[in-house]
Amino acid sequence: MAKKPDPEIAEFEAALLRSAKQAARGQYARVHKPDDIVRRRGRPVGSTVATRKSATTIRLDEEILTAFKATGQGWQTRINNALRDWLKTHRLT
Repeated sequence: MAKKPDPEIAEFEAALLRSAKQAARGQYARVHKPDDIVRRRGRPVGSTVATRKSATTIRLDEEILTAFKATGQGWQTRINNALRDWLKTHRLT
């Protein structure tokens, strides 16, 4: 019994077929040149939160860094949360 295709995949395939048909007719999509693409420094728009974060350099054991990076995107946030949890149970003197 065949599975139903994922709606996103079906939409992607349909768009790909439309593009192929347009290319066969000589109709091409607009090409963006590097000068057309505006890139701004810093965080993407809309990604700010109420509490600001500061960029810093920190040295971590390679095994710690590797373990957090292996968890995928958002590993820096997970390190931040781990340190926040540690501060809840420890006093800095």
